[in-house]
Amino acid sequence: MAGALLTVGVVGCTAVLAVGLVTAGAAAVVAQRVAGAADGAALAAADAASGAIGGVPCGRAAELAAAVGAELGSCDVEGLIATVTVSARFGVFTVAASARAGPPP
Repeated sequence: MAGALLTVGVVGCTAVLAVGLVTAGAAAVVAQRVAGAADGAALAAADAASGAIGGVPCGRAAELAAAVGAELGSCDVEGLIATVTVSARFGVFTVAASARAGPPP
C-alpha cells in the first residue's frame, strides 16, 4: 500500500511540474511573438515615415500588429524614427513589448 501511495505522489508531482513547464514555455513563445510584432510595427512605421511605403506611419504599425494578433498600444514618430509599443493577452496577463526603428545616427 505504501508503494502505491508513493507512486501516486510521484506521478502527481511530475504532472504538476510538466504543467508548470508547459505554461512557462507558452509564455516565452507569446513574449517572443509580441517582441517580433513590435519590431515589425516599428519598421513599418519608420518605412511609412520615410516614404518607402505609402500610408500613415502609425496606421501601418497598427495594421501589422493586428495581422499577428496584437494591439498597438502607442506609436510616436519623430522625423524618421518610430517608437511603438505592442501588447497581447496571455491568459489573464498582458504581455507588452516596445521597439524603435529608423535610420542609423
